[in-house]
Amino acid sequence: MKITVFIPTFNEAHGLPIFLPRIRQQNPHQILVSDGNSTDDTAAIARQLGAEVYLQKKPGLRHAYAEAWPLIRGDVVITMSPDGNCIPEDIPRLVAEMEKGYDMVVASRYFGGAKSEDDDLITGFGNWLFTRTVNFLHGGHYTDAMGIFRAYRTRLFYELGLDQDAPYTLPERLFSTRIGIEPLLSVRAVRAKCRVCEIGSDEPPRSGGERKLQVWRWGAAYYFQFLHELSWRPKPGSMQR
Repeated sequence: MKITVFIPTFNEAHGLPIFLPRIRQQNPHQILVSDGNSTDDTAAIARQLGAEVYLQKKPGLRHAYAEAWPLIRGDVVITMSPDGNCIPEDIPRLVAEMEKGYDMVVASRYFGGAKSEDDDLITGFGNWLFTRTVNFLHGGHYTDAMGIFRAYRTRLFYELGLDQDAPYTLPERLFSTRIGIEPLLSVRAVRAKCRVCEIGSDEPPRSGGERKLQVWRWGAAYYFQFLHELSWRPKPGSMQR
């Protein structure tokens, strides 16, 4: 099983020198950084530290994924944030679960005694509410449907249609924002009856970079997306087991 670690970035020059060496110690086959045209030295530092770098063309987190995804060489991708919120030393635990045949393994901030040191009152409640909504509407069993730190089959991105504009366009227009892929991934993985499990993984406080969270607009857009996805079904023959 070949592993790619994928990291979307924007102005993360401070944290990468701390974060990337810890990832390299886990010996993934590939580290791919997608840079959203940072105004600092993020891309140069990532290259100096041995990562492959893709320079994003369209703005927005989901385009960081869609544009760079064809460059991924691993059978399994592990997505991580670059600001110290994810623990690289938990990568082997994710890989061990994927080797059992799961389609996706989520590093949950709220499973098995894990905790988030980055949550505040609003984000903590939001993560709780959104996760409960995904479980209620779509039949999931998540403790954390929103987090970026997870491993999944690389082809799942295409099988679930996460590379298409359609599931994002309307909520982005309605709420004047650009959203990411993880909530939609959580929803569609359940609706496609993928094999999913969680491990507990603490979320440390960020070590660098600016917090880019748009609490109210993202929250409204994701909630709309959850409701809109009630009609989604995978295309026959699209899922590869």
